[in-house]
Amino acid sequence: MTKNRNIIIGILLIAILLMAVAYSALATQLKLNGTAEIISEWNVKITSVTAQYVSQGCNAGNPEFTDTTITFNAELVKPGDYITYLVMIENTGTLDATLDNITLTPDENGSPAITYTHTEPETLLEAGKTTGFLIKVAYDENTTEMPSIKSRTITGIVKYVQK
Repeated sequence: MTKNRNIIIGILLIAILLMAVAYSALATQLKLNGTAEIISEWNVKITSVTAQYVSQGCNAGNPEFTDTTITFNAELVKPGDYITYLVMIENTGTLDATLDNITLTPDENGSPAITYTHTEPETLLEAGKTTGFLIKVAYDENTTEMPSIKSRTITGIVKYVQK
C-alpha cells in the first residue's frame, strides 16, 4: 500500500512538473510601449496699447509694449486733465484663459495728485479671442496747489489663469 502511495505521489509530481513546463512553453509576454504628448499651448499676450483720449495740451507719449509689459509716459498739464490708454490682450494659445485679477499699484512716494484707474476686461478670454481694457491716468481735479512732487509711476499686473 505504501508502494502504491509512493507511485501515485511520484506520478502526481511528474504531472505537476509537466504542467509547469507546458505553461512556460505556452505563456506569452505582452509588452506595452506608449507616449503621451500635450499639444495645447498657453499664450496670452498684450497686442497693442493706444491712447484713446488725451486732454487738450497733454501728451500721451509713445506707449511701448512687449507680450507681457507696457511702458507709457503721460504728461498732464492742469487739474482735471487725463489720458486713457486702450490695452488689447489676445489669447493666441489653444487653452481658454480666465482673468484672475488686475492690480495697479501707484508709487507711494509719487504725487498724490496723479491717479490711476482701470476698467475690467472680459473675465473669460477664449482661445483665439481678444479683449481690451482702459487705463486712465488723471491729474486730480480737486488739486488746488501745485504739488511739490510732479510724477507718479505705476506697477500693474494683469493676471490670467487656466481654469
